[in-house]
Amino acid sequence: MTLSARSRRATAASAAGLALVLSGCGAGASDDGAVSLGFVNGGDTEFHTCLQASIKDTAEAKDAKLYTANSHQNPGTELSNIEDMISRNVDALIVQTVNVDALKGDIAKAKSANIPIFLTSVVTDDPTDILGAVVVDLKQVGELDAGWIEKDAAGKPAEAGVIAGAPGAASDLLVNGFTKALPDNVEVVANQPGMFNAAKAQDVAENMIQAHPDLKYAFVANEEMAFGALKAFQAAKADVKIVTVNGTDRGVAAVKDGRFAATVANSAMTTGRIAITNAIALLDKKKTDKIAMTPISLITADNAGSAPQYCSAEKKKS
Repeated sequence: MTLSARSRRATAASAAGLALVLSGCGAGASDDGAVSLGFVNGGDTEFHTCLQASIKDTAEAKDAKLYTANSHQNPGTELSNIEDMISRNVDALIVQTVNVDALKGDIAKAKSANIPIFLTSVVTDDPTDILGAVVVDLKQVGELDAGWIEKDAAGKPAEAGVIAGAPGAASDLLVNGFTKALPDNVEVVANQPGMFNAAKAQDVAENMIQAHPDLKYAFVANEEMAFGALKAFQAAKADVKIVTVNGTDRGVAAVKDGRFAATVANSAMTTGRIAITNAIALLDKKKTDKIAMTPISLITADNAGSAPQYCSAEKKKS
């Protein structure tokens, strides 16, 4: 695949800058005009790991070069990664941002170098300056979990706690969607960040149940943290119903056996596949949605057997 826009840009990687990984993607990944993509990941959770695995797998299938970097939840590192990708003259950048507020600088930096950005999970208010995006409706994800609680509480007064992720981007959208959709009879009595870390979430949950012994529900912003919170609630012998987010194999298993009340599946594998496929199509000026949506679904014990696949089996090799 050769584009006139790409042919004007070198695809050789610079050895300078941050330590990035070049994934050689088959015979088509040599210096023969194949599309060259940079992926800047935002963190190290299972979602981020599975997203990168899917992006890598799909890039290989498309004979695309792929460079990767990880910002580890640090906006400053994200901008440095963007700058390093620019120095490599990639044809497009795919960015899983750590913070929506950081995107303005990212996009401006890439635009000045004439390198388009494709976003995953979130999209800017004005998509004019981006190549495209594949978006998880995080507000709706939170709303689905809140809807489960509304049905379960059945109008009775109840206390709920929130264990958010890291401030910014995905976590804020999730939590706002959840809290605003809760019925009036359910009161949020605690809202603290777990920083997308199971041990931190366990500490938060321990403090939460001590301060609010009547807590009935907990919304946890991803399943890794939810397992940490579960340990705390079990140790306190507290019957707290956990609703969470992701739809990993482990999370769905916890829904099946009752450890979690519900989770919202948003397949990282699907998001990654759409990101590569659509980014290349948009570079090629092919007809495709500029803003695509990752399907989401509420998973309970009743439908856990039909939950979508979350992650590539090859994730640990990425």
